[in-house]
Amino acid sequence: MKALTTKQKIFKSPITKMILALLVFMAVVIIGQQIASRLLTLTPLDKDYRNLLKGLLVSSACVFSYILFFKKYDKRTITEFATKGIVKNISLGILISVILQSLTIFVMYLNGSYSIVNTNPVSFVLIPFAIMFTVAIIEEILVRGIIFRILEEKLGSYISLTISSVLFGVFHLANPHGTLLSSICIIMAGFLFGAAFIYSRNLWLPIALHFAWNFTQSGIFGAITSGNEKTNSLFEAKIQGPEIITGGEFGPEGSIQAIVFCALATILFLILIHKQNKIIKPHWKR
Repeated sequence: MKALTTKQKIFKSPITKMILALLVFMAVVIIGQQIASRLLTLTPLDKDYRNLLKGLLVSSACVFSYILFFKKYDKRTITEFATKGIVKNISLGILISVILQSLTIFVMYLNGSYSIVNTNPVSFVLIPFAIMFTVAIIEEILVRGIIFRILEEKLGSYISLTISSVLFGVFHLANPHGTLLSSICIIMAGFLFGAAFIYSRNLWLPIALHFAWNFTQSGIFGAITSGNEKTNSLFEAKIQGPEIITGGEFGPEGSIQAIVFCALATILFLILIHKQNKIIKPHWKR
């Protein structure tokens, strides 16, 4: 076998690949948002529909750029976005997150901290749908598709899962009204999404989990998500009570029950992963 040159070794190193992938991906996100916004302002569409289309266009650009970059860089078929099993992965992800978020809200309801005061037209969910769909695509490609997956090649599943999940929490530290509890929950959500990727080896599952968790929380139940401004929602709700149960101004995902439910779902995924022997060992143990 022909020995690699120093230049080839640097180019093929995981760190180089990760840095280049992140630079390309963030450039696509930023430029894509600018182009989509300017093009859609030229149309007679309502603002809500423009936001929906903007989300779909930017998300499509993100997926396409990921596939193109790694197809050229790794010289392989990009199975992370395989269409085989896509309906199953998306359906499973949505179902799991709707259940987890509904249980989180149900605990608030039992505590007298959540009550519905009004029901809005279904059209009210367009903005949160567009926002949460785009956020899920961007963050899952960034954290699970690039950071976790490339680290896993050398460090194995567990170390990479821990690093990427902590980074996922760090990325959310800039969000308003963050607390120790909310940081723990975001990190735990990172473990859940990462475990879902290991289980499926397909980004559609963690994307669906991420999207449905945020969308159910804000677009359906009318709660704040990750300390951001409240969006339109199907239900208008009155949320009050102890911060440990409601998540305070960060939203229900900053509550103790959200941490517990995410942890339980993560454990179930890890059990299935072990049964199916899908854990990758660090390179020094192979």
